Amino acid sequence: MTLAILDTSVYLEHFRKGLFKKELQAGDFLIRNSAVVLAELYRGCRRAEEREAIEELASNFPILTPTERIWLESGRILSQLSEKKGYSCEKLRNLHFDVLIALSARASGAWVLTLDGSDFEEIRKIRAFKLILWSRP
Repeated sequence: MTLAILDTSVYLEHFRKGLFKKELQAGDFLIRNSAVVLAELYRGCRRAEEREAIEELASNFPILTPTERIWLESGRILSQLSEKKGYSCEKLRNLHFDVLIALSARASGAWVLTLDGSDFEEIRKIRAFKLILWSRP
């Protein structure tokens, strides 16, 4: 079975619009949560039922948490992206969570499933990891 981390973008579309239900129920992926993704989801919560849905995710699927090595590597990758692409500090802040997700997936051998491919593709140019780009129907 294929390990996969769902990016925040996939969860948001699934929760808000019910998208990807068939793909997620197909059983092609053994889902692992990313502590980073769960934090992003919590950050956007406005209602108790949203928090409950995230807590259910956290209790039903193992959580991958970035290690010290991953945190340090994420800084190096962001520095390289800044140098190569001239990204602003704000852009680098926004990318940091994606880098942590990518490196956590890489360390565990999991695929990242996302709808937001452009940033993850830039990260892959510096550090390889497995990526599947889903699109909104």
